[in-house]
Amino acid sequence: MNEIERYEFDRQGYLIIRNMLSESQTRDLSAAIDALEDRAEARLSRPADKVSAWGPEYRHDAEHGYYVRGARQTGKTMIIEDFFNADPVFDLLVGHTPTMEYIRAIVQERPTINNSEIRIRYPGNQTSTHLGGPVASKYRYSYTSDGISCMMVRMIYFVHDVQPGQGEFCVVPATHKSNMLSPYEGTDPDKEPGMIGLPVRAGDAILFTENLRHGGLTNRSQQTRKTLHVGYGPYWMKSQNISTMDEEPNILPETFARYSREQRLLFRSWNTLLPD
Repeated sequence: MNEIERYEFDRQGYLIIRNMLSESQTRDLSAAIDALEDRAEARLSRPADKVSAWGPEYRHDAEHGYYVRGARQTGKTMIIEDFFNADPVFDLLVGHTPTMEYIRAIVQERPTINNSEIRIRYPGNQTSTHLGGPVASKYRYSYTSDGISCMMVRMIYFVHDVQPGQGEFCVVPATHKSNMLSPYEGTDPDKEPGMIGLPVRAGDAILFTENLRHGGLTNRSQQTRKTLHVGYGPYWMKSQNISTMDEEPNILPETFARYSREQRLLFRSWNTLLPD
């Protein structure tokens, strides 16, 4: 993170990072998402395996280690959590060097991965506006004598273009520093004053603090919008996936076995080093 990026992230609460992924990485991740979407759709026809402490019902694929909710239909979203377990292709995002350079600049304690979601938003879908202003301490944003200090942050990776009208990720800039909650009624991102969409190209990424007010504008196109979310925070913060909120990270033994020592530390919620 260079000086300009650090300034803009502090000022606005987000960054658009161009060409974060190579063409081959983008292509491979897109194909893996498509395959997992087909597999997860079949899982959705089964009874719920788990009800989150936050309310949503999830189906669990024990063999491939992911949780899924939602529906594959117009106006709906499919959310697949713990996707790292489902396909080794996703491993390239675990300890991804360009990503970690940004994360280490804004998370002051040893950072770990606490969130992993594939969000598939079908035509007609929108994501309700949420957060911004004074929020729970585990999502807070602050600036200390050591610089930017974030709790939870997310990197969103885009595997295809998302242009105006295609369900852009949207934010109300600078609301991560607001001392007041939004006074506007409702959670419709299309109607909230100050909300802006962030158009991107395939291979781009958006980094933002969870403290920022954000959502997803209505997808008015015929394109299904597919993104990968990876969340980070200090090592003591446990899972922030809705299916496993505040539990230990859901990483299968065979997934963990694929990782290097440095990658494994990204899923350790205590500050004990692993043996070499």
